[in-house]
Amino acid sequence: MKLLLDACMPFDWLAFLNDRGHQCVAWLKIGPPNAPDTTIMRYAEEHDMVVLTHDLDFGTLLAFSKTTQPSVIQFRAPDIRPNAIGTMALQALTIHESILYKGALITVETERVRSRILPIK
Repeated sequence: MKLLLDACMPFDWLAFLNDRGHQCVAWLKIGPPNAPDTTIMRYAEEHDMVVLTHDLDFGTLLAFSKTTQPSVIQFRAPDIRPNAIGTMALQALTIHESILYKGALITVETERVRSRILPIK
């Protein structure tokens, strides 16, 4: 799966996900650090990527836009580094793979994973 790491996410995720067979790239290696979330989402959609973020604004943008792409995985935990929540993230990618290709908002927390099919109603 092709993943786009939002600017607010630790770079540790790059090696963690790439070493496990995903194609992960950091936004900070592609575009400016102050790019609006809409620019990052447009890039992800154009390149068939899933956005990984700790920023709740992406979920809000999906809700208001009524769009079905790009899919977003948002992390809601005190520690969002891979060594703390990586297992939950990998489970989310595996379990929800089919809906991520169609369009989904996945929330990864310390103890659970929640999913919503896009568009959000």
